[in-house]
Amino acid sequence: MRIAFIGLGNMGAPMATNLIAAGHDVTGFDVMAKPGGVKMASTAAEACANADVAITMLPNGEILRKVAAEIIPVLPKGAIFLDCSTVDVDSARAVAEQAHAAGLKALDAPVSGGIGGAQAGTLTFMAGGDEDAFETVKPLFDIMGQKAVLCGPSGNGQAAKICNNMILGVTMIATCEAFALADKLGLDRQKMFDVVSTSSGYSWSMNAYCPAPGVGPKSPADNGYKPGFAAELMLKDLNLSQMAATAANADTPMGQLAQELYQRFVETEDGRGRDFSAMLPRFEKRSRA
Repeated sequence: MRIAFIGLGNMGAPMATNLIAAGHDVTGFDVMAKPGGVKMASTAAEACANADVAITMLPNGEILRKVAAEIIPVLPKGAIFLDCSTVDVDSARAVAEQAHAAGLKALDAPVSGGIGGAQAGTLTFMAGGDEDAFETVKPLFDIMGQKAVLCGPSGNGQAAKICNNMILGVTMIATCEAFALADKLGLDRQKMFDVVSTSSGYSWSMNAYCPAPGVGPKSPADNGYKPGFAAELMLKDLNLSQMAATAANADTPMGQLAQELYQRFVETEDGRGRDFSAMLPRFEKRSRA
């Protein structure tokens, strides 16, 4: 396929590289990054002029809307606008409506798996939008990831992503709290992991991404909490979850508390630039209020 890839940062660049390695014709554009190995255009519109598929991986809904306004008019009729950014549901649906009005097909397909998953081609895609477009780009999902799920109409991919990451934020906080409590109770961290990882406390945060250094599989905790998924990105997703909860009149007290804790961690403590699992050293230093 002829693919335009707009947004070649830490996630987009390895995703585009994997598509190129699989034999696809990829033209990229980014306002800052110029990754080696990707043929670059001078503008987003230039990258999209003859594309079968335009993939975007952008920081937020405002930027997505601006890029969409630039590229939708130049994409060939019948092309697919595939947005892999994590943005608010309203922006995803608004861009899909614009694409449909221009004779395009649209999918919002945010990802889970972080930078490591992008590099390894093991991402999970949560898609919303046109079923025939999903089937057309399924081979691209198979290159960039290990699983893709069509979650329903436009916006539902973003809905699935923010619900997933609300669970992740809450469970990571609970996991870090439990390790900090275990320390104060004199329980060895490895012993705690051995029990919890095979008991009812099992979770992805514990078993696959353990926040305690030297315990469980290798994780950012073993690398000084250098981010695999930065705390500020978790905060972004929790902000999106609470925006959606407000719009939908949904009661999400745990999600709201997680959002407040990560906001404090990132904005007034030392969380910015650290992995979201660095909540553990935060709790280690704190006493009960």
